[in-house]
Amino acid sequence: MTVSTEKHYLTPLFAPRSVAIVGASERPGTAGRVLLENLLAEQFEGAVYPVNPKHTQVLGRACYHSLEEVSASVDLAVVATPAAAVPEIIAACARKGIRAALIVSDGLSSAHPQGLRLLRQTLAAAQAGGVRILGPACPGILRPAARINLAYSRFRALPGAIALVSQSAALTNAILDWAQADGVGFSSVVTVGDGADVGFGEILDYLAWDMGTESILLYLEGVFSPRRFVSALRLAARAKPVIVVKTGRCPAGYQAALTHSGALVGSDDVFDAVLRRAGAVRVRTFSQLFSAAKCLSARYRPTGNRLAIVTNGGGAGVLAADWAANLGIEVPALAPPLLERLAAVLPAGWSRNNPLDLTGEATAEHYSRAVRACLEETGIDGVLVILTPHVNTRAAQVAEAVAHTARDFRKPVVACWMGGEDVEEGRRVLARARLPVFRTPEPAVEAFSHIATHYRNQQLLLQVPYSTSRADRPDTEGARLVIENALAEKRTVLSEMESKSLLAAFRIPVARTVVARSLPEAIMVAEQMGFPLAMKINSPDIPHKSDVGGVKLNIATVQQLRSAFNEITRGVAARLPEARIDGVTLQPMTVKPHGRELMVGIATDPVFGPVITFAAGGIAAEVMEDRAVGLPPLNALLAKDLIERTRVARMLGPFRHLPAIHMDALVTVLLRVSEMASELPWIREMDINPLIVDEEGAIAVDARVTVEHTSPGPGTRYAHMAICPYPAHLIQRWSLADGTEITIRPIRPEDAELLQTFVRSLSEESRYFRFISTVQELSPRTVARLTQIDYDREMALIAVLAEGEREVELGAARYVTNPDGESCEFALVVADAWQGRGIGTKLMHSLMEVARANGLKALVGDVLASNANMLRLMEKLGFAIENHPEDPSLKRVRKAL
Repeated sequence: MTVSTEKHYLTPLFAPRSVAIVGASERPGTAGRVLLENLLAEQFEGAVYPVNPKHTQVLGRACYHSLEEVSASVDLAVVATPAAAVPEIIAACARKGIRAALIVSDGLSSAHPQGLRLLRQTLAAAQAGGVRILGPACPGILRPAARINLAYSRFRALPGAIALVSQSAALTNAILDWAQADGVGFSSVVTVGDGADVGFGEILDYLAWDMGTESILLYLEGVFSPRRFVSALRLAARAKPVIVVKTGRCPAGYQAALTHSGALVGSDDVFDAVLRRAGAVRVRTFSQLFSAAKCLSARYRPTGNRLAIVTNGGGAGVLAADWAANLGIEVPALAPPLLERLAAVLPAGWSRNNPLDLTGEATAEHYSRAVRACLEETGIDGVLVILTPHVNTRAAQVAEAVAHTARDFRKPVVACWMGGEDVEEGRRVLARARLPVFRTPEPAVEAFSHIATHYRNQQLLLQVPYSTSRADRPDTEGARLVIENALAEKRTVLSEMESKSLLAAFRIPVARTVVARSLPEAIMVAEQMGFPLAMKINSPDIPHKSDVGGVKLNIATVQQLRSAFNEITRGVAARLPEARIDGVTLQPMTVKPHGRELMVGIATDPVFGPVITFAAGGIAAEVMEDRAVGLPPLNALLAKDLIERTRVARMLGPFRHLPAIHMDALVTVLLRVSEMASELPWIREMDINPLIVDEEGAIAVDARVTVEHTSPGPGTRYAHMAICPYPAHLIQRWSLADGTEITIRPIRPEDAELLQTFVRSLSEESRYFRFISTVQELSPRTVARLTQIDYDREMALIAVLAEGEREVELGAARYVTNPDGESCEFALVVADAWQGRGIGTKLMHSLMEVARANGLKALVGDVLASNANMLRLMEKLGFAIENHPEDPSLKRVRKAL
């Protein structure tokens, strides 16, 4: 029953109580002068210490010659000196116990040898002294509520609940200028600079924890620590809306791609896939950035993308409906009972359809009744209310009525008051009611689409798939041997036979294939296999066989076989004289009259690792530009989402004379390919093309795999993946001394209610020992944080007892990796009725094994000094017990792993 501190490790950076500005200057326009002026202008309530050996006074304040001269403690050092002085200043921070530094100085860059040398010296001094750095070349941070303006800029920020994190100082300034005019406030504004130490991942960690932040806006140009970024993005998106703008939408192009999958996927496709799985929302423009933040910060609880449009102008409603169709937003027909209900209360001539045109005679009461009826309808997920000026329209009265009605519901209501001065007061009424309001229909529809996207991505975020199926496990070892053999022969392209053996090892149905190295061999194989046959050139140097005439189909006789063999081998040899040719492959023609040709594959993004591709199959896969990309691991829900994002998905149901395909068979293939991406980090690219699927099942007709050497280290089983799978290999059965069998397993998102019940069952003393509080119930945000974890950097093992079809939680042990990446903070709690039976000891041993396997070197925790039982357990487990350095009511316990 250890406790964990609530103070975030980046608090000295973002919420300092004292600031030293090193390089403070009297010279106008210098960074040191601007920073000091900005901080003093905000009336910062903490201590401020100008530091500059050339001055005795700056802006009327005493100036210190060095950090060591400052007798008081300092939380944050802001460095605005020439680059050459920075390494020694950071070393001085370490000596003084300053744990955070904001480096505004430029010139510490890998672009030049001198800058690179200074950067390395600075980072070495910071790491040795435990100093966390934001920068170099960081324009600064603003925290308006804390009266902190440490930005090398003339722009201020109003207080608010939006956090902005940007990689561009120029764009940050532009946003601040725009926000000032529009009255938009911020909880934090952070421009990351070079991001040599503290980067997007750790900033997102802090903002997820920060109670003053309700939504997070990101402007990205690139991602440099992808695993940490994805982990932090998922953590933040679980706590609050995250909206992202990223430049560089044009596909990067995989020029060396040897498969369709590699050629299909560009970096922007992958980034979209990352955001979907992370629960974040991507927007295209800065205006969308803030409208999305406005919508997602509201109290809405969206449940889908079905939109009702209520308007007093038919044209405006049609414009909105058309734009909704472009964005994939459904504008459903209204149910007959709803139409009858509305007919009794709306003016004559209303449209009796969606968009719901109330006509120019609509009053505030008509609007209120129509909006209420739509919000009460189960088939509607949100309402767009449009008002256009008419002779008898009272824009402010309608706005009051709509705002009053919307307060009774959690469904989204978005408004569009079209016009100028005549409707301006109505817009102000809606804004005061915190309803998103726009001047034209298109951005209003986009705002609802952001809400719907957030809901959809939040559902995807909750998915924590296993790496492999718990039933019918693949022959992973056999697949690895195939790859190792190819690499040992210095080959990176597997033969068709090797590629199909990989698929077979992962239980993917494959067409029977045999290699024939000569014409007599081919005839013998054909006689045994039976006609008709397909023949393909067998060469590791030819990625796309049909492009060089290397495929012959529907071979029905021996004579046709002989002609095909000669044409293929001679024709390919003439076209590609340097290609290695090892005969041909033969397989029965896959005759599936109702089959659809699809393509499933793996590509490797240089930043985020393996991705799963799904597209139309055949030779036109790249030309069709109809593909979807998803991050492994997948489960059935994620696989279906991947399929539904393509146009070819419309052809998989009943289509003209064709019956619907066996969807479960297609989903299973996608899940198996996901397993391959998870368990075989050597795969660089893979195609199953075509994968033929009909009403009876799926079969892989052709496959191609490219591999590369990789050397995963200890504790990095899934280090090649952007998202760590559910670690099913950690599930274990264990028997208590009396024979009671329990299960110890990693926690899952669906354990939320299990956790709440467990906490409610704890005694007041146990709750106090665990949380330093007698809290009766955990908040939904806390439950989400404790159950929706990132297994890559934290672990929560729970002991459960099966009681029929339900489980009862008996205890839990968890750790979270510290910023140093080498130690972790742990916590342990066991249900009162199950204490003293070895569960705590077993959980701690299991937790230590996981931490050790993941490369961690020490477990650290804080235990209340009054918790004698826990201290005895810690001693028994070999933990060193010391007095807490800051709180006498606690003991600090530590164990080297």
